[in-house]
Amino acid sequence: MHSTTNMPSVQGATGATPLIKCRQLTLGYGNKDIVSDFDYDIDSGDYLCIVGRNGSGKTTLLRGISGLLSPKSGSIELCEGLTRNQIGYLPQMTAVQKDFPASVEEIVLSAFQGKKGLLPFYKRAHRERAMECMALTRTESLRKACFRELSGGQRQRVLLARALCAAERLLLLDEPVTGLDPESTESMYKIISDLHHDGMTVIMVTHDLEAAHREASRILDFNPIEDRRA
Repeated sequence: MHSTTNMPSVQGATGATPLIKCRQLTLGYGNKDIVSDFDYDIDSGDYLCIVGRNGSGKTTLLRGISGLLSPKSGSIELCEGLTRNQIGYLPQMTAVQKDFPASVEEIVLSAFQGKKGLLPFYKRAHRERAMECMALTRTESLRKACFRELSGGQRQRVLLARALCAAERLLLLDEPVTGLDPESTESMYKIISDLHHDGMTVIMVTHDLEAAHREASRILDFNPIEDRRA
């Protein structure tokens, strides 16, 4: 196996049924390969934490799994009947998201924007699912609040609720606690852990090594081998 960045190492393999199979996968942008010749199975029921320095390919891999980035070569196979519309993705928060002038309920419901077709309104099932996800992330009491007036921890829980509307079986999280205070960080980790215990497969990119070792069932290390030996 050859990689432009490293040869990822794995801790705590589970031996469970593969939900995603990456085979000779190369991902990148333009002429630059970020992840190269990558072979890896993500198992159903995993709580997989991906760690590594900036630019090592962590976010690129998430984007590939989510379907936002197409492989340059190789493949990402969805197994066990998993479909793209059963995958929820919480990317890193942007400045535009922080200042979005909408209510919490509108933000969460926007997860169904592509599923309501030509109808000018959301279906009852969409609203019920949105309320379920707000309850899971402890944001139902905020549903009429303006998103941009919330604290950082509240905003991130709202965006997690939005991701959950799509995440029937797999939840992708890209540094979900970055910039949060310690109390909000622990609240997020508790919610994610509860979701995992309830059967959700979780893949989380993080720089928090302590949390990775505490929370994850497996760790995928994208740091170069020399960094791991240091």
